[in-house]
Amino acid sequence: MTTVTAQVPATAELYFEVQQFYARQMQLLDSGRVAEWADTFTEDGVFAANAHPEPAVGRAGITSAAQAATDAYAAKGIQRRHWLGMVSVEPRGEDAAFGRCYALVIETPKGGQAIVKVSTVCEDLLVRGADGAWLVKDRQVYRDDL
Repeated sequence: MTTVTAQVPATAELYFEVQQFYARQMQLLDSGRVAEWADTFTEDGVFAANAHPEPAVGRAGITSAAQAATDAYAAKGIQRRHWLGMVSVEPRGEDAAFGRCYALVIETPKGGQAIVKVSTVCEDLLVRGADGAWLVKDRQVYRDDL
C-alpha cells in the first residue's frame, strides 16, 4: 500500500473533475454497463486487487473480469453499489493525477437487507485521454480484511 505523503494540493477544478469521474465510473459499473465502465481505463490499463491472484490487464481483460463478476451477482439477485469517500487528489504533471479514496462495496439481495460487504482503499493513476476525459491507467485496490 502506498504511504500518504504531503504533495501539491489539487485545484478545486481538478478535485471536482476527479470526483465527477469517480461518480460516473462507479454508477456505470453498478448499473451493469460494464463495457462503458471499462472504457474509463486506458487501453493498457491495469486493475489489481489484493483479493485477486492476478491483475486484469488491458481494457479487454478488465472488461472480461468485470463482466464475469457482474453476471455472477446478477445470477444471485444481488445489487452491488460502490460508495467512495475520503477522496484525495494530487496533480502529477499537466495530464495526470493520483487519486486515493476509501471504497465501500454494498450488496443488497433481492428482497433482503443491504450489507457492507467489503471496505477498501483504492489508489489510481489517472491520465487524460485524447478527448480530455480522465482515464484510469493503473488501479490498485486493497481490501481491509486481507
